[in-house]
Amino acid sequence: MIEIEDMRCFLEVVKSGGFNRAAAYLGISKSIVSRRIARIEADLGTVLLNRTTRGVSPTEPGLEFTMRCERILAEYDDAREAVAQHSGDVVGCLRLSAPLSFGTRHVVPVLSELAKRHPRLEIDVSFSDRKVDLIAERFDAAIRIGTLQDSSLIARRIGPARSVLVASPDYLDRRGRPEKPADLTSHDCLIYTGSSDPDITLRNGDRWVSVRPSGRLRSDNGDALLAWAIEGLGITGGPTFMLSNALESGAVEPVLADFPLAEHGIYVIRPPGANVPGKVRVLIDILVEHFGGAPHWDRCLMHPEQSGISL
Repeated sequence: MIEIEDMRCFLEVVKSGGFNRAAAYLGISKSIVSRRIARIEADLGTVLLNRTTRGVSPTEPGLEFTMRCERILAEYDDAREAVAQHSGDVVGCLRLSAPLSFGTRHVVPVLSELAKRHPRLEIDVSFSDRKVDLIAERFDAAIRIGTLQDSSLIARRIGPARSVLVASPDYLDRRGRPEKPADLTSHDCLIYTGSSDPDITLRNGDRWVSVRPSGRLRSDNGDALLAWAIEGLGITGGPTFMLSNALESGAVEPVLADFPLAEHGIYVIRPPGANVPGKVRVLIDILVEHFGGAPHWDRCLMHPEQSGISL
């Protein structure tokens, strides 16, 4: 008899294109995967997968079985969740994608608390700055920072994402402190290459001004730029959730604080649908609880007497 876990195993083999990759993702041995696929094919009396040295792919009956499995598992997961909600519990596996720096710094502790609140909830999180395809890659939700593109995905803003320019006191003592945006052109800038727009855009009164930075050090990783800034190698910009500890310790200080950078948002996005799965709902609730309003990392933007920091 075909079991639920057999179907999950089959779908993962189809998705990953191989027994080894499916086994690694599921956390089981390749031999168990092989036995489960063999049991399904024996039960149905047909071959569901083409096996070659380059991988596996579904046969025509395999494609039909794939679609049926997806529907059955979706119904099964919905049924488990509906029954669990009667007891106020949350079950199932929450698959989440989160940005690397923000995720490892701030999402990990929140997920720890979420796991303690809901002991029957499984959590599978991928930390990467790559924008995943939620539907094709079967993610329940993703955390995105910045300006969202138009799509059919449902977005919930969970908090602000503010950025600031910084440099080390040593660098500023040597090179001088910029007084207006145009002064940046005469400074060494540590340039972030992960954005499609290379310019630094700041607010000057009621208008925005853009400056094209120049410098010999570039990276697509904000932590690398921060490390270089702390070493006195130049001026960089970044989100306060990344820079707050360095600002509060005095390793770096704000630059052009009277000319703020544009504020963005932190969002949870999920696939379209009127009904929010319980596992996604509790995720959104706990993220808003922690990051809504004024996030703790924005204390670095306050004056010392406001933040409780003594000088």
